Amino acid sequence: MGTILTILLVIALIIAILLAIALFVKKDYSVQRDIMINKNKDEVFSYIRSLKNQDNFSKWGSLDPDMKKEYRGMDGTVGFVSSWEGNKKVGKGEQEIVKITEGERVDYKLHFIKPFEGLAEAYMSTVAISENQTKVSWGMSSSMKYPMNIMLLFMNMEKMIGSDFSTGLANLKNILEKK
Repeated sequence: MGTILTILLVIALIIAILLAIALFVKKDYSVQRDIMINKNKDEVFSYIRSLKNQDNFSKWGSLDPDMKKEYRGMDGTVGFVSSWEGNKKVGKGEQEIVKITEGERVDYKLHFIKPFEGLAEAYMSTVAISENQTKVSWGMSSSMKYPMNIMLLFMNMEKMIGSDFSTGLANLKNILEKK
């Protein structure tokens, strides 16, 4: 009985330490990646404003070829919603266009449902570098509530999500420059 009690006390102590550490761990994170595309800004913006086009370049769209997608509203306008449900790699959630700054930026609200509930804000923006060169930025920010924020000590969101954004932006560049 003494061994079991000792094990339980050690487990309780470890949990208490983790909960205490989580009080001091940041809750917010943000990620952004950029790429230069050799196309004019209007053409690039016209393509990225359509949420359905993300299926063509986003890494997440390729992780489950059998993913179920549903759409509500008119694509490329505020209020358009794209929802998905797929395997455990992509989970379940929805993305809504919440703001469009014509020719410059599209803002999204992400609602993740499975495997974890969560909200995030994302965007894609364009900046003309020259007549036929456009800088595209893809970013996201979110937060993890206490005590789940302890996971931010072990997960490098900048690297994980940033890598996926970089892959998606490289795909976008390939698609648009071949047009």
